[in-house]
Amino acid sequence: MTSTSTDPTASWKKNITLFLSSQTISLFGSSLVQYAIMWYITLSTQSGIMMTIYILCGFIPTFLLSPFAGVWADRYNRKLLMIISDSMIAIATLILAIVFMMGYDAMWLLFLVAAIRALGTGIQTPAVGAVLPQIVPEEHLVKINGINGSIQAIIMFVSPMVSAALISTTSMEVILFIDVVTAAVAVGILLFFLRIPTHNKAKQTQNTGYFTDFKAGLIYIKNHSFLKVLMTMFAVFFVLMAPASFLTPLQVTRSFGDDEWRLAAIEVAFSIGMMIGGGLIAAWGGFKNKIYTMAFSGLIMGLCTVALGIVPTFWIYLVFFGIFGIAMPIFNTPTMTLIQEKVDGDYLGRVFGVFGMISTSMMPIGMLIFGPIADIVDIEWLLIGTGIAMTVLLIVLVKSKALLEAGKPKDHVSVE
Repeated sequence: MTSTSTDPTASWKKNITLFLSSQTISLFGSSLVQYAIMWYITLSTQSGIMMTIYILCGFIPTFLLSPFAGVWADRYNRKLLMIISDSMIAIATLILAIVFMMGYDAMWLLFLVAAIRALGTGIQTPAVGAVLPQIVPEEHLVKINGINGSIQAIIMFVSPMVSAALISTTSMEVILFIDVVTAAVAVGILLFFLRIPTHNKAKQTQNTGYFTDFKAGLIYIKNHSFLKVLMTMFAVFFVLMAPASFLTPLQVTRSFGDDEWRLAAIEVAFSIGMMIGGGLIAAWGGFKNKIYTMAFSGLIMGLCTVALGIVPTFWIYLVFFGIFGIAMPIFNTPTMTLIQEKVDGDYLGRVFGVFGMISTSMMPIGMLIFGPIADIVDIEWLLIGTGIAMTVLLIVLVKSKALLEAGKPKDHVSVE
């Protein structure tokens, strides 16, 4: 007689495999198109203003939508939200591909589609962050977040090369159709194969307005001191990361030479580092207290930032860029896991919505500060200064009693 019982371990592993597969396929297609559109605009216009408009179209909608998207992720079925966002992006991309095939390739269409894609990303991001604890047992969240970080790093590494090869050998509309196909496959996996239980708040009748719900999320953050400290620390940290994230290509051209391979080399070094770091945190899991893991990796990033402002040789510069990349997922993974473990499931979407607003806005704000200064002060000095400030910030981090208490491991049982 064959047993009809199911193995819960096999069940959640099957679910997370399906989920990560759908996200990987969708992200790969989206990344291909993102690079293709960016390079198409660059090659067609050679205009800094046009590139700035494109970047703003890809940033502002996500920022503005984040508070609403966080509320939606708590109010409604999160799997359905991911399906809707992927479908919206796919439909917009399909229309653009058809219009391009008809010979109409006005630049404003690319800006419009970039904005629609940003809206889809804004809806999807808090839903994805909030849905993982529903399908992964708590004790495995660090490992799964680490694996997910490695997958994203691999896509960051591969997609620019694939996109460059495609844009030089085929038409723009073919690349757009690739994204439509990958989005359709991702939606199909979510729709027909993946079962995600509806969370408690989504089962309830909603009697409050969106702003009331968003305000409740802010009050929730305010009433949990570790979240207040964590959000504040991240906001400052992201501002300080702006020179290392955005000004290093300019530094390389000024200090080491304007060869294109040098710019490609720093991207490759960083991506390889992130792949290694994602695998490392997935296998290791970090220190028992997640705050120590965050502080350790953040300290490495701060010291690497200082080193990027000091080293005189490009190859050594690349080594520190790679180490920076290794530290990044070791910093991000316990942060994501800490929020997923400690925040009430009915508030996860709103907390990730606020977190999304911080992550999408602070580095551009940092550029508004450091970008103009870079024309007056050597970028090396900006890197040294911000690196030291990041190091001091991480030392302060480990002195927060609220964060240290939140970062402690707890006795737990597997969740459904």
